[in-house]
Amino acid sequence: MKRILAITIVLVVSFGSLGVNAQDDEPILIGLQGPMTGDYAYEGQGFEQAVRLLVDQVNENGGLLGRPVELIVEDDAGDATQSALVADRMLDAGVIAVIGAYNSTATEPASEIYDEAGILHITPSSTATRLTEKGFERFFRVCFLDDRQALFAVQAMQNVLGAETIGILHDNSTYAKGLADWTQIYAEEAGLEVAFFDAINPDDQDFTPILTNIGEADLDAVYFTGYHAQGGLLLRQTAELGLDIQWMMGNASNNPEMIEIAGVDAAAGTFITTEPLPQDLEYPEAVEFVEAFTEAYGEPPASVWWLLAAEAFNVIAHAIEETESTDPEVLAEYLHEDFKDYPGLSGPIIGFDEKGDRLGTIHALYQITEEGIISYYPEQPQPEEAEE
Repeated sequence: MKRILAITIVLVVSFGSLGVNAQDDEPILIGLQGPMTGDYAYEGQGFEQAVRLLVDQVNENGGLLGRPVELIVEDDAGDATQSALVADRMLDAGVIAVIGAYNSTATEPASEIYDEAGILHITPSSTATRLTEKGFERFFRVCFLDDRQALFAVQAMQNVLGAETIGILHDNSTYAKGLADWTQIYAEEAGLEVAFFDAINPDDQDFTPILTNIGEADLDAVYFTGYHAQGGLLLRQTAELGLDIQWMMGNASNNPEMIEIAGVDAAAGTFITTEPLPQDLEYPEAVEFVEAFTEAYGEPPASVWWLLAAEAFNVIAHAIEETESTDPEVLAEYLHEDFKDYPGLSGPIIGFDEKGDRLGTIHALYQITEEGIISYYPEQPQPEEAEE
């Protein structure tokens, strides 16, 4: 190709070469989408705080490849339709990678758009197993899958709570239904009786009918796989109805706002299966992040998903530096082939498998104390119990 044509192409810049021939002072655009409004706004706003903290640190130290990083933030409200619109806006903005979304329902439509456009996409918190079953080569996640959490939850109910007859409640969302289905599979394999399996409508505010049915089922434990806003209502209304239900919640309920919604008295005693809270991670990288976050915002990160959003940014930044490229195709190939044993904020990242799933697993059992604190439970399912 003639030199004059090559120069013209550099000035126009297509998605296929975005960032490769960019000017030294042209910012690298990285997108962050999440629920900045709506029921899950607490998580989305935490995403932004965590990622912006690291973006500022990177820029204070010269940027990536000598170029500043610019964070493009969009609100998907945790909604599938909004998420698709957000993805289109991200493409219009010219991002080379996107972090998000928070919930699987929002991540799924966005992942299809980003894949078609050739954009690197990493979710910090969408755990629905089916998301990585579609063959998208540039889609990754730094969180862990629903099937791993389901197995852990079954072992916790059986070996820690001593449950024999359980109930499973979900909200029909992509994430919650998937986690519920996996939990039922593993529970039955473990010899537990699943005597109740049903769903709530997350738009409802009164769960009296379904709670009454649960109360009459004589269950040893009930595992709710939905989100914290509805989890808080379930706990509050359980107490208001005077029902004796031993609740265990999935990781989407690992949020202090659930306790605020429920009230401390109603929430106390509830178990939660989740990735460890940021303050319980002893890795040097995690300790440093928590300290920096606390200094910047006046309090430590309240949710593990905030730390994992920061984790996703670090993975992208590391790939850019290691490959000396901002080409999403190059970055994705590096993450699949050469990204190994990375000292992550949430612990060492062994790597990603061919589907883009993080290798390994890490979950912990927590319980809400009488003081309203989500506290690491002293008795944990043993590692050998949490393996297939």
